[in-house]
Amino acid sequence: MSQVTAVAGRGMPLVGNDIDTDRIIPARFLRCVTFDGLGEQVFVDDRAQAQGEHPFDLSQFQGAKILVVNRNFGCGSSREHAPQAIARWGIEGLIGESFAEIFFGNCVAMGIPCLTAESDVVNSLQKMLLENPQLELQLDLEKMQVSCGDFTASVSMDKGPRQMFLNGAWDACGQLVAHVDGIKATAAKLPYISWSNA
Repeated sequence: MSQVTAVAGRGMPLVGNDIDTDRIIPARFLRCVTFDGLGEQVFVDDRAQAQGEHPFDLSQFQGAKILVVNRNFGCGSSREHAPQAIARWGIEGLIGESFAEIFFGNCVAMGIPCLTAESDVVNSLQKMLLENPQLELQLDLEKMQVSCGDFTASVSMDKGPRQMFLNGAWDACGQLVAHVDGIKATAAKLPYISWSNA
């Protein structure tokens, strides 16, 4: 289990409210057996319409680790392919005005923090990154703040998910593996489970 206390790296602004999961990864990609290759398809239809001018295509944002979004990001269907596609492109953290609940939960399950901030903070970050794409951002889950150059502002995250990141408890599979002896001991006491060491 790994703790997530901060995410640092260059940022990418993605301007717009109510960007839904079908835009993040269109439904035709949900037939995949694994999530491999989804990073190449993230925002594929939006990128085609933008003809090379979409942030995910612009050379100055290649290698960005933090996505800066606006209100209600990740709304729409509950597909976990959306955060998977974003993560497989290279994004390790998001900051925005608000996130759709299921999208947020899927990100937590993958170890990707989604922090919220006031709209003026998000707009300022997006403007700074558009003007200087080489700026480094830091999302600090311990101090609950975002910093970018000389700019620092408060961010928010509910207490439960924040503690999961700080304690490394976001990784459900990791928790099961770490507590396998306790799970076996409990299972051995249950009359309706036949436990095998095979």
